[in-house]
Amino acid sequence: MNQTHHVNAMLFPLGDLVATPGALSLLEKNSVLPMRLIARHMRGDWGDVALDDARANTAALQLGSRVLSSYTLPDGARIWIITEADRSATTVLLPEEY
Repeated sequence: MNQTHHVNAMLFPLGDLVATPGALSLLEKNSVLPMRLIARHMRGDWGDVALDDARANTAALQLGSRVLSSYTLPDGARIWIITEADRSATTVLLPEEY
């Protein structure tokens, strides 16, 4: 039996999408498209966050609080993606820019 899965389902609104120049530069250096990471974030693939942070993100979907994903790039650097609690904006940034 064939089943269709909705793996591209958006779990929460992203609001305005913004990125810092530092994050965009690092993504370009690593040949990673920002939308690939944003797509993972909106589907609930939080990347390389600690178990407690993953649980907090899952709870945030119900409670309407901030959602944080962290992704390791090919060169070992990290990119964070944060969606605000009010879902007004999602920002792609470097951890040190937080």
